[in-house]
Amino acid sequence: MHVSMKWLKELVDVNVSVDELVDRLDMTGTAVESVRSVGEGLEGVVVGSVLTKERHPDADKLTYCSVDVGGPEPLRIVCGATNFEAGDKVPVACVGATLPGGFTIKKTKLRGAVSEGMMCSAPELGLGGDASGLLILPPDAP
Repeated sequence: MHVSMKWLKELVDVNVSVDELVDRLDMTGTAVESVRSVGEGLEGVVVGSVLTKERHPDADKLTYCSVDVGGPEPLRIVCGATNFEAGDKVPVACVGATLPGGFTIKKTKLRGAVSEGMMCSAPELGLGGDASGLLILPPDAP
């Protein structure tokens, strides 16, 4: 079972560090198998705003998107997901980012179109959850 510290703190008053909490739980016979920090190891993953979503010129099931990640120019990204629209905010792994599992993002050509990053689903970021499409972030995501 996975238990988040945020959820735990909503239920009980936790005034100790994670390490101390793990020690105390172990002393009660409640085994803690692992502790994981969400977002750890996601350097190079930023919030992107999808500016355009167009049909890929050489593939029926791909789109070619322009995504603002705060750089001087929007990134052009090829994507196979269908659950998003222009205006959505999504996590973007920029060139050079290494995702959980050791997958490093590279600038590449997909069916003749240059892709300068990858828009991500929750599982691709190590967050678990639905892998059927991109992780759509709240409109006010910074």
